[in-house]
Amino acid sequence: MSDQIIKFLAHNKKISVICADTTNLVEKARKTHDLSPVVTAAFGRMLTIIAIMGAEMKNAKDKLTVQIRGNGPIEMMVATTNHFPRVKGYVVNPQVDIPLNEFGKLDVGRAVGQEGYINVIKDIGLKDPYIGISPLTSGEIADDFANYFVTSEQRNSAVALGVLVDKEGVKSAGGYLINPMPGSTEEDISKVEQAIFKAGAISKMLNQQLTLKEIAQKITGDEEVEVIEENITPIYQCDCSKEHMADGLASIGKEELHNIIEEERKSRNCMSFL
Repeated sequence: MSDQIIKFLAHNKKISVICADTTNLVEKARKTHDLSPVVTAAFGRMLTIIAIMGAEMKNAKDKLTVQIRGNGPIEMMVATTNHFPRVKGYVVNPQVDIPLNEFGKLDVGRAVGQEGYINVIKDIGLKDPYIGISPLTSGEIADDFANYFVTSEQRNSAVALGVLVDKEGVKSAGGYLINPMPGSTEEDISKVEQAIFKAGAISKMLNQQLTLKEIAQKITGDEEVEVIEENITPIYQCDCSKEHMADGLASIGKEELHNIIEEERKSRNCMSFL
């Protein structure tokens, strides 16, 4: 089955929901970059949320670049997407291998790190691109993006991202983004919060073969969710070229590029003394 993103409205159009199945996309990224299981989980979550954010963009020429830099062994992940969304990216250290956490699960937070930042660059046709930066809060990606949406885009959001990996590869991957619409009430939000708690992990729901509509119903507690846009197919597609790279670097801006170069230089200097 191909990956898909579907947009819904719930509770009488008061709650916006975007659900994504990105299993094939994340598996292709895993194979392309030969990712370890914990990096697959971290990078897969990142690719999923930017695919959802790409689907939110309005115009075909809009571009989105996201950089996550943490103090964990992964160090940095970068990904880009357009409106369709066509997603691509890279990881500085793709073969990170660390012990499972205390719950016996892949320790994404430790691999990414709890100190660092998310840098989001949106090129939506304005004179200058929008740049939003927010600190990492857990390194688990979903919590970090929920914090980003509040601090940089001033919208309260519920974000869930999950990647289920076994020895053969990615079994399921996906996520959702929920936002209250104007006119939503505390009661509406409370219903959604309770439904999210009962629903469980998005990766498990996908692995159980639930459809995205069934997932939207479970996470909102609304059996009458309305589909407002479907047939959105996110894919992992590398179209790298010198011209595309130049465009991407131009969208970051001279000051940010200078900061990245300086950070890399300092990192190399520190390594020379080890």
